[in-house]
Amino acid sequence: PFQHRTLPVTAFQQNCSLVWDDTTNQAALIDPGGDIDALLGAVKELGLTLEQIWLTHAHIDHAGATGTLARTLGLPIIGPHEGDQFWIDALPQQSRMFGFPPAEPFTPTRWLHDGDTVHIGHCELQVRHCPGHTPGHVVFFEPTTKHAFVGDVLFAGSIGRTDFPQGDFDTLVHSITSRLWPLGDDVRFTPGHGPQSTFGQERRSNPFVGGT
Repeated sequence: PFQHRTLPVTAFQQNCSLVWDDTTNQAALIDPGGDIDALLGAVKELGLTLEQIWLTHAHIDHAGATGTLARTLGLPIIGPHEGDQFWIDALPQQSRMFGFPPAEPFTPTRWLHDGDTVHIGHCELQVRHCPGHTPGHVVFFEPTTKHAFVGDVLFAGSIGRTDFPQGDFDTLVHSITSRLWPLGDDVRFTPGHGPQSTFGQERRSNPFVGGT
């Protein structure tokens, strides 16, 4: 069955998620923004084989360690959607701006689109394209555990910022209501920052998308 662990990384306390199939111990990292030693330490501690990197979007705190990890371990980079190409191109600039270690440039092995699936071991996760925070942002949904990894689309009590280049508030709200809510109120999600919540809780009480 599908398992996951949250590993906060970088000064931005970004929730990197280690996900794996506990029957095969094959694993992927979602949004390895930095702190490579800590991430690989968790992989080793759990006895897993790291095989893939999955990206929700290409902001530095989510993607900063991706190029280095992919190069040193020979891992494929899955995602995000190609709408985030300009953010990938800007990673070196982002790392300087925010005082991050230099981010190695990379090219995703596979771009993702709405309705795609990704696999680790025998586990299959569904991909939803949810632009608004960034144009190429994607979300990963695991149907058997009803768990979503939503990056910076939705938070407990808030939503992603839309004041970055090519961000758009109306687009983000539409992504949440049309691509996330239909997955079900009982879906628990890991956001890019802060505590987990459920879609139902956010539909009831989130000041940005409550009542939608």
